[in-house]
Amino acid sequence: MTMTPGGTGRRDVVLGAAAQIEQQLAGRGRVLPDAVVDLPPPLHGHAVDLAVVAPGAGRNARGRFEWTDLRAVIEVVPPSGRDDDHAAKVRTYAGCGIPLYVVVDPAEAVCTVHSTPQPTGGYREAERVPFGNDVFLPLADLTVVLSTDGFPADPA
Repeated sequence: MTMTPGGTGRRDVVLGAAAQIEQQLAGRGRVLPDAVVDLPPPLHGHAVDLAVVAPGAGRNARGRFEWTDLRAVIEVVPPSGRDDDHAAKVRTYAGCGIPLYVVVDPAEAVCTVHSTPQPTGGYREAERVPFGNDVFLPLADLTVVLSTDGFPADPA
């Protein structure tokens, strides 16, 4: 696992998105900023910027949620991570069956919503949504609307 400082822009996106999602979930799931989740062996734990967990899910013996409990993972590309491991994460999260993987890229001022995971490790759909537009996240029995108006664009 590689840890990269994300700066205040990352923090603003994570906390802003968490608050928006939490309000709309209204008890139908949990929102976990800066969470470590367990993926199937041999992948072990992954640190994610923001995880949306299914209602009723509980922590395992290691104090983490399992990949099977995740409804969505949202991550912010750090300024130093332009060529980092997001392509590998697309394959990993899709292969685990995580329904949504959202990549927020402040340098490009765009969110990419990956949906419809394939067991071979990829998502069938990827929608790019420029900052300033709403992102629609279908989370089981509801669709959460994520406003990107306050997301900081950073042309680093």
